[in-house]
Amino acid sequence: MLLPKLFTCMKDYSKEQFFKDLIAGIIVAIIALPLSIALGIASGVTPEKGIITAIIGGFFVSLLGGSRVQIGGPTGAFVVIILGIIQKYGLDGLIFATLMAGMILIFMGVFKLGSLVEFIPYPITTGFTSGIAIIIFSTQVKDFLGLNIENIPSEFIAKWMVYLKNLGQTNMQALMIGFLTILIIVLFPKINRKVPSTLIAIFVATLLAKGLNLEVSTIQTQFGEISGSIPSIHFPTFDFSKIEELIIPAVAIAVLGSVESLLSAVVADGMIGGNHRSNMELVGQGVANIFSALFGGIPVTGAIARTAANVKNGARTPISGIVHSITLFFMMIILMPYVKYIPMASLAGILIVVSYNMGEWDEFKQLNKCPKSDALVFIVTFLLTIIFDLVVAIEVGMVLSAFLFMKRMANITQFNYMLGEDNSSSDQLRLKEEFKISSDIDFYEIIGPFFFGAADKFIKTVRSTHKMPKILVLDLKQVPIIDATGYSALCRLYEMCTKSNTRLVFMQMQEEPYKILENYGFVDLLGRERFCDNIDEVVEITQKLSTAA
Repeated sequence: MLLPKLFTCMKDYSKEQFFKDLIAGIIVAIIALPLSIALGIASGVTPEKGIITAIIGGFFVSLLGGSRVQIGGPTGAFVVIILGIIQKYGLDGLIFATLMAGMILIFMGVFKLGSLVEFIPYPITTGFTSGIAIIIFSTQVKDFLGLNIENIPSEFIAKWMVYLKNLGQTNMQALMIGFLTILIIVLFPKINRKVPSTLIAIFVATLLAKGLNLEVSTIQTQFGEISGSIPSIHFPTFDFSKIEELIIPAVAIAVLGSVESLLSAVVADGMIGGNHRSNMELVGQGVANIFSALFGGIPVTGAIARTAANVKNGARTPISGIVHSITLFFMMIILMPYVKYIPMASLAGILIVVSYNMGEWDEFKQLNKCPKSDALVFIVTFLLTIIFDLVVAIEVGMVLSAFLFMKRMANITQFNYMLGEDNSSSDQLRLKEEFKISSDIDFYEIIGPFFFGAADKFIKTVRSTHKMPKILVLDLKQVPIIDATGYSALCRLYEMCTKSNTRLVFMQMQEEPYKILENYGFVDLLGRERFCDNIDEVVEITQKLSTAA
């Protein structure tokens, strides 16, 4: 259903729920402020762009989205993609790619492709999420250690080589601020869970740096004066050549955004006992990305941690998300003059905690327990994300998963020779009795999908027979589907049977495979009488064929 959840929730909205949503929205805005600043800087843009993304993007995600409690904004998952786009195509390239990604998301929602995201294998999502976590961590080492390095390579290994080479230049004051930030974020919730620990950490770190005149880099020293207002809409210069260049980054933003937002919506559903509208959520995310880009923001998606905090503080409708955006807007106007004093090492500490929390570290402990194919996909996706980029990781991960899945399915499909001494079902006993287990007939049972991989395996099984029988019966009652390669295999089998003067008979074929063969014309080629519904028909037709032979 393409109807925003907000409209549904307003039907029975109460004053009591409004106050709950109001409080939840304000608390989430307080949580989002330092995260948005940190993620904006980590993405290679100025701090206010992270806040603009949370304000504009978060507003449209709540206004038009398909979840009751989704909070939209910048997230760590996009950092790698955004950095790569800015380095290669500049800020206008990022805006253009984000606009295209928004259109792709709307297209996905309108054409009800939200469920397709469910087909991305779990090892791929956990693999690239963990890889992104490592990359985010690696981008924060410079500020965390207070290293004064001009040009840092974008490649992971080269970046760490530079870090190791310059470890002797570590600024101990910056390192102290960074460690203090992490300690407060980790320990403060044990004292008070209602006040956001990231806000306390930044407040304490800024006071220390300013009060003690510590020689540490701040937002002001790195970015100068920053704006405290929402800019006017900016349309990038349109160029058809950019579409071709930026389509892959745009698709990457759309795919990653859809995966993360729908995953966040599913988590939220579990917390409130609700059901999100996946296609409407994609439309909302698409509109949010378009407007975020037009106002100079970065890509938007559902933020799992902020959404969870929203729910825990009593939110049950999208009103809380709208309140979160409005609150952030006023905080931006009021607090931005003071934001410039925040130490970069403190923001690095926040993002190091973010990277740790987003990584699927338990998956590494489970590698020896899960299927080898899943472990391979996880490791390959993880390493490719780190060494190359997210787009390559997802592409290779999907292809590898598809091949491994096909191999697994081919192995599941079984071919049983049903006239052997160990088979004693009534159907097989009937045929044994009729044909005295002579060389006149062979009877095979196929169990599982008959598609490429499995089809070739079956042809090899039949070819391994020393002598083709006069009649070959295939029991297909446990074959749910036949694909084009399966059909091709049956055609090859038919040719083999024709050359050896073997009559081919099918038994108990399901409706779907039968329709496929009928559409190909194979049913008429073989003869409809050769497709039997039960063993009695098989006995009757085989007797006729034996007599005719």
